[in-house]
Formats: sequence, C-alpha cells, structure tokens
Amino acid sequence: MKYYSIGQFAKLIGKTEQTLRNWDKTGVLKPAHVAPSGFRYYSQEQLNHFLGIKNVKHERKIIGYCRVSSNKQKDDLERQIQYVKEYMIAKGYQFEIITDIGSAINYNKQGLNKLIDMITNNEVEKIVILYKDRLVRSGYELIENLCSKYGTSIEVIDNTEKTEEQELVEDLIQIITVFSCKLQGKKANKAKKMIKVLLEDDKDL
Repeated sequence: MKYYSIGQFAKLIGKTEQTLRNWDKTGVLKPAHVAPSGFRYYSQEQLNHFLGIKNVKHERKIIGYCRVSSNKQKDDLERQIQYVKEYMIAKGYQFEIITDIGSAINYNKQGLNKLIDMITNNEVEKIVILYKDRLVRSGYELIENLCSKYGTSIEVIDNTEKTEEQELVEDLIQIITVFSCKLQGKKANKAKKMIKVLLEDDKDL
C-alpha cells in the first residue's frame, strides 16, 4: 500500500498541513502511521476515501506467521516455515511468510508489529499459523478480535487442544525465561534450574 507524507497528502486533498495536524488532534482524521520521529503518513486507502473513490481494488495478502522463542530454536523455526509453506502450497494460496524469534508473551516483536500494521492497513486476508500459541499465548482473543474488525481470518493448521496443566507449565516457562534473561550469576542459574524442573514436569504430564 502506498503512503504519503503530510505535505503530499495535504496537497492532494487541497488542505494545509496545519489543517491535517488539527484533524489529527481532534480525531477527525488520524494518520495511518506515525514514525518514531513523529512524521505523519497517510495511506492510499485514506486518500481514496477522502476523494470519494470507491471500489478501488487492492490485493489482500495471505500471511504465514512462524515464531520460536529463542535463537537456539532456529532449526525448529526452519522446520515450522517449511511445514506452513507446504500446507499453503497444497491449499493453492499465494502467500508471504513473516517470522519472529521471541517469547510468546512478548508483544513487541518486529514480525508481530509488522503483521498488526498490515492488518490495520487492510492488507491481510488471512493469517496461517501452525499452532495458536505461535501467534501469541496470552491475549490470542484480542488479536482475533482485531482481525475480525478488519475482515482478516486466522487459520490454525493444528488445533490439538492442550491440557490446562500443559498450558500452565508452558506459561510459567515463558515467564521465567523472560526474567532469567535479565538476571546474572547465581540468580540466572537458579532460574535455569527452575526451567529445567518445569520442563521435566511437562514431559511427565
């Protein structure tokens, strides 16, 4: 999707940049994207809407999203990508793959942020994931609700249900892993031992 700077957009719709800034503040027209530098960008869709251009066709994408928790799992990530690709090829999908390496309880991952931006820009028809927790673990319903508002569906390849005990252990492992990365020395070793015990308990379950 094409984007315009505030100056370009103002010129195209016959308004001043200050008018657009005022509209942003009052909520009349929010920019599609605001860069960390503070620069405002407006989308082609917003331009079409403002100019009353209807039925503009744009191709929405099918996105295969793959994620693992750490760099140590890169081999697992490659296998996951291959599995998702083979699934979508078999379905006859034209697709794009977005990947992430990071905890399922980390919501500030580069790939996930890119995916959310694409959803809210109305660029995504469908998201394909291997398991529900590949997207996010806690808060999946929130992402699902966001997708529904923009007409984006989520297709889960493997819907095998996990027991409550398994989900609890996996959540605890994720939380301890995140905090252990911030620790050093004896505290870090203690956290690693806790993770090892939880993994052993998970196997027993």
